[in-house]
Amino acid sequence: MPEFVSKVDMQHRLFAELSAMFGRETPLYDRSLRVNRRCNRHVCDLLGRLHAGFSMSDRELERTSGERHGAIRIGRPDEYHWVGRYFAQFAMQPHNFYDTTNLGAKSQPIIATAFRSARDPAHRVFVSLLMTDSFDDATRRRIEALLATRQVFGPRAKELIEKAERQGGLEAADAAALIREGTERIFKWTPRARDHALYQQLCAAGFKIAADIACFRSHHLNHLTPNTLCMDLYTGAMKFCLGEINERAALERVETALLRLRVQADRDWMRLHFKAMDRAAIDGFGAGTVSDDQIEAIAASLLDELKAHEVLPKELRHSGFKDTTEGPSQDTPVFLRQDAYRALTEAVEFEEADGSTVNATHTARFGEIEQRFYACTPEGRTLYDQCLEQAEAAIAKDPGLAKRDHAAYEAAYASHFAPIPKTLRELLEHGLVYGRYWATPKGVAARGSITTTDLHELVRRGFADVEGLRYEDFLPVSAAGIFASNLNQYGTVATAAKRPVYTQKLLEDILGRPIVDTNAQYKGAWAESVLATYRELGLLGRVAPDERDAMERSAAEFEGPPGTKGIGALAAR
Repeated sequence: MPEFVSKVDMQHRLFAELSAMFGRETPLYDRSLRVNRRCNRHVCDLLGRLHAGFSMSDRELERTSGERHGAIRIGRPDEYHWVGRYFAQFAMQPHNFYDTTNLGAKSQPIIATAFRSARDPAHRVFVSLLMTDSFDDATRRRIEALLATRQVFGPRAKELIEKAERQGGLEAADAAALIREGTERIFKWTPRARDHALYQQLCAAGFKIAADIACFRSHHLNHLTPNTLCMDLYTGAMKFCLGEINERAALERVETALLRLRVQADRDWMRLHFKAMDRAAIDGFGAGTVSDDQIEAIAASLLDELKAHEVLPKELRHSGFKDTTEGPSQDTPVFLRQDAYRALTEAVEFEEADGSTVNATHTARFGEIEQRFYACTPEGRTLYDQCLEQAEAAIAKDPGLAKRDHAAYEAAYASHFAPIPKTLRELLEHGLVYGRYWATPKGVAARGSITTTDLHELVRRGFADVEGLRYEDFLPVSAAGIFASNLNQYGTVATAAKRPVYTQKLLEDILGRPIVDTNAQYKGAWAESVLATYRELGLLGRVAPDERDAMERSAAEFEGPPGTKGIGALAAR
């Protein structure tokens, strides 16, 4: 029997090599990773004082900071189908259906899914498909004719994918070859494009994303996002390194971020951000303190490092940093927050049909970063959407506030998220986020004498414990906002005579496989853990039959598509 390489190991290798590739193509990306490493290191310095016994080596921190999520835009349904088959060889399945064609001012002519592992995901790719029927007939025909002449998936990539599907995996040499297909062809940037007139037409009409997809000879990564331990620390550092704020303003932002972190970084925060760390280790940390003077010293140390090491020289070509962070306010730990340095303007050579060339520029590839928080229940999502709508409507009345007075902007934005609780326990008690529960030794010892099945009471009395499920997916409004702000161009409506309606089934038919409903996965992870907790505490018989049946159905759905495991089906760490 051949010895196949682990698909998860292949995934880690693919994203490590994609990150190296993107860094070679875009020096600003490589430098931004250095800024993030230094920010995360200083966060760990604060945590080491706040949680006595906590420490993290550079290697451990690199692994913690090593998650990546990318974005790639596809032009043809057949290419999209091959992308799905490609990622399947790296243990990555399609999760959720995203329609960004109907998001008001942030609309884009694309639908998408996100490929990631169902179990304990580390890397993700948000893969968009250009919907050519969003355009008037003449523009549609022109785009489709241009796309028909390119072939991004070559014979070798298809051969390897088909071989992996037949065998159930790949041996080392073939696995390395399939990774090379990604880094040398499928995801590689090329500054060669075609039909400059169509490119200009699409851009002028508000469809820069369509121009990015249709006119280039291949796909390319639009970004490859790292995760950060403190978004506001990173954004302050990056704005300073890019020369957008002076040292005094940077120091104020950095200190503010660290002061907030001192309050927010409790045990639940540690479990959320260091998911590879053993629960017992986190529980064993002592209670420490961090003085204001120590906060000032950590902030000054970070600024000194950024200056001394020239981590990101202001002379490095860039287009600045976004004015505002997408997602919830800094004090609201749900879903995810995203930010980015703006897309670079890069030289491109257009090859025309008559053999002539046009030297021009293109703006598409940007440097996103994210920080992930708790996965919301449907009730939590509804409340979040209401808060976000109110916040964006209020901020739209004074769009210059963020640049003019950042502190005032943060306070105004956060005020609209006040209805959402700020701690895990409150979020759980209000039914707004999902948790993973387990019985404690104290609870197991008390088996037979426990009379309540109220989960929150079990946690309060020490019979059970809980951690919040991390949100592993995307928010269409935030994703579209990132796209739009980095292109300096907000969404436009479809130009087709009749606006098309897009469904999840349409994308599933293109992929030839089902798309995972992640809300069912989060709910299933919750249900599975609750059933196991009740079982260990001897409480299953006290649960109402209809409630138990509902949880068992959710837990059964948690398995996901054939060959996958749900995100929460992990042995106790």
